Amino acid sequence: METEEYRGAWIPFRADPYVYRHTDGSYYFTATVPEYDRIVLRRAKGLDALARAEETVIWRKHAAGPMGAHIWAPELHYLEGRWYIYFAAGDAEDKWHIRPYVLECGGQDPMEGAWVERGMMQCALEDEFSFRGFSLDGTVFENKGQNYYVWAEKLGVGKMISNLYIARMENPCKLATPQRLLTTPDYEWERRGFWVNEGPAVLRRGGRIYLTYSASDTGANYCVGMLSVGEDEDVLDPNAWVKSREPVLATDEEKGIYGPGHNSFTVDEEGRDVIVFHARSTKEIQGDPLYDPGRHAMLRRVLWGADGVPGFVL
Repeated sequence: METEEYRGAWIPFRADPYVYRHTDGSYYFTATVPEYDRIVLRRAKGLDALARAEETVIWRKHAAGPMGAHIWAPELHYLEGRWYIYFAAGDAEDKWHIRPYVLECGGQDPMEGAWVERGMMQCALEDEFSFRGFSLDGTVFENKGQNYYVWAEKLGVGKMISNLYIARMENPCKLATPQRLLTTPDYEWERRGFWVNEGPAVLRRGGRIYLTYSASDTGANYCVGMLSVGEDEDVLDPNAWVKSREPVLATDEEKGIYGPGHNSFTVDEEGRDVIVFHARSTKEIQGDPLYDPGRHAMLRRVLWGADGVPGFVL
């Protein structure tokens, strides 16, 4: 990044931005496109260059059946020597039948290699109830040599509530343990418009794991909350996680930034932590916010406090 005060839209009209820096120093970017019909990748040697990099379509939605609508929130991960993309999709005939799916790249270059559909993320054999509802926003993090999958799932009788769940992974396409409820919308700021916890992302420092997530509806109410747990604790134990009582990132009308959320984390070329998120430049939205294309990817430096807790400022 050229300055510590990065302002404005970094990559316009790209929501749910995900940035991954590979071991060779290359940066990769993927995100939800407004048409909800494809998965894109771009690659560059730096964050500023990434904003100008050519975008490649690596997969398109199906014309019928599963993975045929609402292609949302792709994430690129390099696990066990292979590239994977985790994303959510509906059916062509039922766009709200949202479930988590996996793509695997057969080569070492994700921009050029062939991507193979591995189907829906598989639940553990003893857990027949995983992904029984509206499920999306899967992310992966490693701790103590084990990979963990965190995702949002909307459940309920009557009013639907979007919670975050966690499970240990057996391999990149299958869970090893039953799902555990990690967090549910407890606070008023998580219940504006809709009761929502979604879009998990992981940041680590000082022996602690910080997991941010997005809350409320996708307009100006959208905001970011945070959980944390020690690396030596049982990350599958919901009681081990500490939840912040207030959002850590929210609308700032003075700066003209509305509904910041669905973030990821990366590091800049100097190794400093960066939060990547989407936000809007207008408060008023005509119609359903979900179908308004005005969500733009933005960057900010993570500000680490003396207490070792990350801070985020628009």
